[in-house]
Amino acid sequence: MQTEKVITAKNLSKKFGHFVAVDHISFEVNKGEIFGFLGANGAGKTTAMRMLCGLSMPSSGEATVAGFDVYKQTEQIKKNIGYMSQRFSLYEDLTIGENIRFYAGIYGLTDKQIREKSDSLLKELNMQEHKKTLVRELPLGWKQKLAFSIAIVHDPAIVFLDEPTGGVDPITRREFWNLIYEASSNGITVFVTTHYMDEAEYCHRVSIMVDGRIDALGAPASLKKDHAAKTMDEVFLQLARKAVRSE
Repeated sequence: MQTEKVITAKNLSKKFGHFVAVDHISFEVNKGEIFGFLGANGAGKTTAMRMLCGLSMPSSGEATVAGFDVYKQTEQIKKNIGYMSQRFSLYEDLTIGENIRFYAGIYGLTDKQIREKSDSLLKELNMQEHKKTLVRELPLGWKQKLAFSIAIVHDPAIVFLDEPTGGVDPITRREFWNLIYEASSNGITVFVTTHYMDEAEYCHRVSIMVDGRIDALGAPASLKKDHAAKTMDEVFLQLARKAVRSE
């Protein structure tokens, strides 16, 4: 049985003047896959992610996200993805419940769906008793888990996570990854960037960008074998040392 492809990229490139930020990258991501998108600062991963999210027009190449073209169907892409960044994006002067209702409304859920999603989300996160708590009063770990759950409240085909666990403690990071596993098991594709190489081990497959190009792509076990490395950190360092540019 053929695996459904939810992201496809073929020779995708982005130039800023004479500077090539993303240099002819090609890859595919499967439905329900946890896909790690790694690279040192300046490697081009953020620029590539912006193109895939419909926020930046490619200079050349081809790509589809959730079946929609990155050149012609950017609004449809935005409706079918979720997004969460390291910089906390929820409204801190609103309560937990108000944030859920606000974003669910933006994503187009009906009043009935919003009520049902709010109840199930609060229960899943064990936040029922804190529904009226202002978000700014929450610990960082709680904020990040809440932001992730809200990013997928509309059951998107794909959720893009841009260094989502930056600054949180190891236990909270592990709990956050449990949410990622659950989303993946429910058929949501997870496209994640991270600077924590132990998290790369949790991905089904990983790509590593160097100077705008994808230098390695495969399952963590395969990449470690190919580079005679014991950890993904060793693999990353081997490739990152070849970089000639930086931010």
